[in-house]
Amino acid sequence: MDFNTLVKQYQEPLYWHIRRLVVCHEDARDILQETLLQAWRSLHRLREERAVRGWLYKIATHLCYQHLNRHRKQPLSTEDLSEVLIGRLESSSFVDYEQGEAILFQKALLALTEQQRVVFTLRYYDEMSYEEIAEITRSTTASLRVSYHHASQRIRDYLKTHCDYGEKF
Repeated sequence: MDFNTLVKQYQEPLYWHIRRLVVCHEDARDILQETLLQAWRSLHRLREERAVRGWLYKIATHLCYQHLNRHRKQPLSTEDLSEVLIGRLESSSFVDYEQGEAILFQKALLALTEQQRVVFTLRYYDEMSYEEIAEITRSTTASLRVSYHHASQRIRDYLKTHCDYGEKF
């Protein structure tokens, strides 16, 4: 696989995965670029071409964790980090505020722990199997199922307390 094919095939889904985790468009763009560069430098070591997708998501997820940890001025609780990320979402010029339901859903996602958010976004948006997510996150499928269940419940609860849409989820 050459670099152009790699970029064409994975650039957009990787960008959205990263964006859902770090929120900020500029940060997502930078992390995407670093993900693709790291992948390109190491592509020759990848034995199975069919494993490219999971491998790319593993790199991107790891870089997102690094980014979030590096930009914390002090250790933050899950709630404090959620507030910071929601603040970034609300101040972003790349958000269409006409889509109230989508914004509310994004806020519900940001109220999750980092682990829950990663599992939920990979399963819900990227439609990955628990086995694929386990390779990316280095977790067991059983723990991922529990994380996904808790994430789904927390999103439902968040939506129920913040609007009438919660019944739809």
